[in-house]
Amino acid sequence: MKLYLIVKKTLDWITACFLIILSSPIMLAAAIAIMVGSKGPVLFRQKRPGKMGKIFTVYKFRTMSLETDQDGNLLPDILRMTRVGTFLRKCSIDELPQLFNILKGDMSFIGPRPLLVQYLIHYTPEQNRRHEVAPGISGWAQVNGRNTISWEEKFQYDVWYVDHISLKLDTKIVFKTIKNVLVREGINNSQDDTMPMFSGSTLDI
Repeated sequence: MKLYLIVKKTLDWITACFLIILSSPIMLAAAIAIMVGSKGPVLFRQKRPGKMGKIFTVYKFRTMSLETDQDGNLLPDILRMTRVGTFLRKCSIDELPQLFNILKGDMSFIGPRPLLVQYLIHYTPEQNRRHEVAPGISGWAQVNGRNTISWEEKFQYDVWYVDHISLKLDTKIVFKTIKNVLVREGINNSQDDTMPMFSGSTLDI
């Protein structure tokens, strides 16, 4: 597995360079649409835990407005989702800036999704194993339900990936990701546009 991880990192870097060049017109169009659609920065930046829990800044296209209530608190995610943001998420275009995270070595194309830093204290020891490999733009959990499955199921898929990581599995995930994007499968939760916050498991895993 160690040899494959070295090869994987090299392939990630080369592929990211190629895709940044190829997708630059799309990213430019997305940036313009975001600026025209709502006030605020084009990019969404947030601290996330990476491999071995190391904190890094993840980049995504902003898909929500910065609207607040009368007390100055941000409105719920579902109320702030913009029309442009909804389209970007459905097509997974909002993830394209993470190609630069791959160039920096913070992420891989395939791996468990990098989640919020505040979730770290809620993971069981088994769930925390998802950080044994670099986080990815897509992963085994994403192609097996994404926002339509529970947090516990997501983490089970993530840990299973850690234990079975291979070129064959990564290739399978790449093709399933492309298929899911094309048919827009598993993009949104059945009730909301985003997953509910994770506050700890209710099941023994």
